[in-house]
Amino acid sequence: MNSAENNPSPFLVTGNSSSADLTLNPDDTLIKAYLYWAGSGDGDFNVDLNGIPISAERTFSHSRVFAPNTFTYFCAFKDITSIVQATGNGTYTLSNLDISPFEILHNTRKTNFAGWAILIIYQNDALPLNQLNIYDGLQGVPDNLQIDLTNLYVLDNSDATAGFIAWEGDSQLATETFSVNGVVLSNASNPSNNVFNSTSSVTGSSSLFNMDLDIYEIEDYVAIGDTDATITLSSFQDFIMISTVITKLNSQLPDATIVLDNYTTSCNSGTINLDYTVFNINSTELLPANTPISFYIGTTLVGTSFTQFDIPIGGNEIGNTIITIPVGTPETFTILAVVDDTGDGTGIITELAENNNTFEFEVSQWLSPEFNDLSDLTSCNLGFTRGFFDFSSYEEMVKTDVNQVVSFHEFLDDATNNINPINNTSNYEAFYTPKEIFVRIENEHCYSITSFNLLTRNCPPTIYNAVSANNDFSNDAFFIDGLRDIFVNFELEIYSRWGKHLWTGNQNKPDWDGTVPDGIGNQKAAAGTYYYILYLNDPDYPDPLTGFLYLTY
Repeated sequence: MNSAENNPSPFLVTGNSSSADLTLNPDDTLIKAYLYWAGSGDGDFNVDLNGIPISAERTFSHSRVFAPNTFTYFCAFKDITSIVQATGNGTYTLSNLDISPFEILHNTRKTNFAGWAILIIYQNDALPLNQLNIYDGLQGVPDNLQIDLTNLYVLDNSDATAGFIAWEGDSQLATETFSVNGVVLSNASNPSNNVFNSTSSVTGSSSLFNMDLDIYEIEDYVAIGDTDATITLSSFQDFIMISTVITKLNSQLPDATIVLDNYTTSCNSGTINLDYTVFNINSTELLPANTPISFYIGTTLVGTSFTQFDIPIGGNEIGNTIITIPVGTPETFTILAVVDDTGDGTGIITELAENNNTFEFEVSQWLSPEFNDLSDLTSCNLGFTRGFFDFSSYEEMVKTDVNQVVSFHEFLDDATNNINPINNTSNYEAFYTPKEIFVRIENEHCYSITSFNLLTRNCPPTIYNAVSANNDFSNDAFFIDGLRDIFVNFELEIYSRWGKHLWTGNQNKPDWDGTVPDGIGNQKAAAGTYYYILYLNDPDYPDPLTGFLYLTY
């Protein structure tokens, strides 16, 4: 965006917009388009491209101190692939890049500049397959700057190239060099001692003014088998900044990656069924069949698999495996999938990138819910071990999680199949005891079953000691509530007030109505006060119950 080089110009040279043309051949297919813009100052990270607002996805900064002032610089990045794919060939105008608040200060050091570039990655099936590596940031020179390029793998060094986007170079200052692996490079546009000279070896322009777009042949300076390279920049006077370095190498290699798509399991199975996909996307060669895959929980190898077929460039293969979960594994855990791993961290496939073979996935086992134990319940025996019970509070007491769902059942099969729940838990009648009640506790996926017992005990009987034997259906006999069908072995003796034994009753005889055996017949006892002795014959009540009763007619 500079209208002239800033170093010799006596006036401010930086504008806020400029244009450039994109011309791809008909056989070229755009794959990626990355916009970089840079300038002096703290940064303008919102610009327009052909009138479309653009905000930076990533930003970089650099600063220099010349007391008492600090000079700042910035670079910004945005993936604009969709915009360029929609627009195609034509003129691109970047506007509203404003460094004016900082230009006067930077003009004092002749470092006032602004500029932009679009890095285009395209595919042409007539060209050899190549590995492209892009490194970006913002680093400044002088005096020396070393950039280590990693993740390379050179199979064929023919037509290998390296390019860069650089800022703030001056054509009049022949004071810098650019070298790869210790060899100083140059080309027709860039002398060996003045490589940052406001030129573009792509278009042949020599009027970029404080910006360089250059590509160098490096096939003689990298060797087959190299996995890294060193770029060195030096300058003893001209201040320059590098924001982007691109390498192109003929590396026909696969690039295996893996994604865990989904998993299924069942309650308490101790296994998970994993669905996964192996990809060979950013590659220049097919990924061969039988590429190993390993699965880990923590550092423990829990499963292995293999790809079944050759995976073409840009292709993928869906797979499935069953993993056995080691005992003691937490309910929720992370499983690590690693493609091109024989189970000990060793790979057998040489890839374009060796650091993208893993994928982590959080997995939850389906386990039966935990629950609190429930105590047995005891109620009074209402006869033949029958009783009423209230266990409504047990619904909350059994839970260890408020989200659990609880139901009560009379039979284990009903609880297992979740049918026939007991609805009246506050006044439940058990027709016999002991009776086991089954409790089903459910979480999101699984259930547990526990139980408790309903028990009855013989509660003390209630003795009504007034008898009016006049056949009016009210107190016509000596009635003792809670006696019959409960204390089935009881004996009841009636005595006169002078101690004469008059009558003996038990479970098989009716209640005493004042009748006293007399020889072969019976007679009515006189109205008055009598004495009773009740033997319950129950281990809980070893002593007899005694008292007076009152007989009237």
